[in-house]
Amino acid sequence: MRATGQTRVEKSSEDILQYIKDHNLTAGDKLPTEMELSKLLGVGRNTVREALRLLLSRNIVVIRQGAGSFVSDKNGISDDPLGFFMVDDRKKLIEDLLQARVIIEPQIASIAAQNRTEEELARLEEALKNVEQAMTERSNFSVEDGEFHTCIANCTHNRVIAELIPVITKGIAEFSSGVKKQEYQQTLVSHRNIFIAIRDQKPIEAGQAMSYHLLYNQNRYLQEL
Repeated sequence: MRATGQTRVEKSSEDILQYIKDHNLTAGDKLPTEMELSKLLGVGRNTVREALRLLLSRNIVVIRQGAGSFVSDKNGISDDPLGFFMVDDRKKLIEDLLQARVIIEPQIASIAAQNRTEEELARLEEALKNVEQAMTERSNFSVEDGEFHTCIANCTHNRVIAELIPVITKGIAEFSSGVKKQEYQQTLVSHRNIFIAIRDQKPIEAGQAMSYHLLYNQNRYLQEL
C-alpha cells in the first residue's frame, strides 16, 4: 500500500529526530538545510518542510527565518504539558500546585544536598544571587525563583525531577500574585538557608529548609483567599 503524505511526514520527522540523536546535536545546534535533508531522507522538500513544522510543534526544533532550523532548548517539552491553561478553577489549581511542591520538593532538596557537584553548586549560587538582585530591583522575581528551584532539581541528577519542577514553578508563576514586598526578607532568608544546607551537603537540613520555605508560601497564599 502506498504511504500517505501524512505518513511520509511523520516518518520523515522521526528520521530527523534520529539524525539529531545520532549526531549528538544539542540545543542551539543547526540542522542540515531542507535540500540536504531531502537528499538524506530521500523525500521531497515539501515533505521535509512539513516534517520540520511537526517537530516545531513538538518543541524539538526551532525555525528561524533566513537562518535555518535548530535544535530547541525546550527538549521537546510542550509549553503546557500538564494542561494547566485549560483548568477553569485557577484558585484550586494554585492550591494543588503548592501542595505538590510541599510534598516533593523537600525530598528533592535532600537528594540535591547529597548529589550536587561543585559545578552545580556554582550555578545554584549564581541563581540565588539572581533572585536576590531581582528582589531589590522589582516586585516580580518569579523567573529567577523558578531558575533557583530548577537548579536544585538538576542537582538530583534525576531527569524526571529536573523536567518536572520547571513545569510546576512556571504554573505557579503564571497564576499566582507573587510575594508581597514586606515578605521579601523572609523569602531571602529561606532561599539562603536552602542554599547553605545544599552547599554543606546536609540532606536533612536542606529538606527542612525547603519544607519551611514552601509551607510558609502555602500558608501565605491561603491567608490571602
